[in-house]
Amino acid sequence: MLTVVSDTHSTDTHRLSGRTLDAVREADLVAHAGDFMREPVLDDFEREADRLLGVSGNNDDAGIRDRLPEARTFTFAGLTFAMTHRQRGGSTALALFGRQRAADVVLFGHSHRPTYEPTDEVALVNPGSHAQPRGNRAAHAEFERREGGGVEGRLVTVDGEPFESFVVDGRGARGR
Repeated sequence: MLTVVSDTHSTDTHRLSGRTLDAVREADLVAHAGDFMREPVLDDFEREADRLLGVSGNNDDAGIRDRLPEARTFTFAGLTFAMTHRQRGGSTALALFGRQRAADVVLFGHSHRPTYEPTDEVALVNPGSHAQPRGNRAAHAEFERREGGGVEGRLVTVDGEPFESFVVDGRGARGR
């Protein structure tokens, strides 16, 4: 499983709880789409996750910016994921960011709003914030390998309630 979190906005701890904490501990790979804020938070995530890939966000301190790139690309379940904290220009800029990296999925944060948005070429997924939802649901995203290829994705509350499900198979994205 790939677990995606973002926008922790903490100075001392990962602020993980409930299903989000379990999902981070169970994941083969954890992706954090930026705004840890302070280095002890990044260190705390590294202790919880078997494998963590992160990007720096606009609120991250210099120590985090020294350790993490602003954007990265990785593979999971045969799909290419491109990750950034934000791109000025909204969905259009995020889709372009993904196309430039030949990605199937773009992971991003910044708005604290859990979002799944399919486009013609790439799925845009914001896991929201597990720790500071700012009027949205406290949430994260989970991706599981599908038999036959691709992934089944879902946005999940910290309490463990899936509230949006979708499939990405490398030939486009679709909701369920």
